[in-house]
Amino acid sequence: MLIAKDEIFGPISNPRTIDEAIKVANNTRYGLAAGIVTKNLDVGNTLSRSIRAGIVWINCYFAFDNGCPYGGYKMSGFGRDLGLEALHKYVQERDK
Repeated sequence: MLIAKDEIFGPISNPRTIDEAIKVANNTRYGLAAGIVTKNLDVGNTLSRSIRAGIVWINCYFAFDNGCPYGGYKMSGFGRDLGLEALHKYVQERDK
């Protein structure tokens, strides 16, 4: 589905079931971020655990905690940024 693969600003899908929403969200080779707008927080939490994306926002968008790692899945991103995980690509562990 093209609307789930290109960068769109605004609501793009109104799935009829939770399974349909998960299928649409995961049926792409990208996985940087996802946004969910719902009146039911339980539905939002279920979706957020099932969608393969680096970050999933529920009823908000583009909110970050600098202490948490951020990065995409699949063909999105270059690893993890922010948090301690971001430092691992710049250091080499060694024995004392």
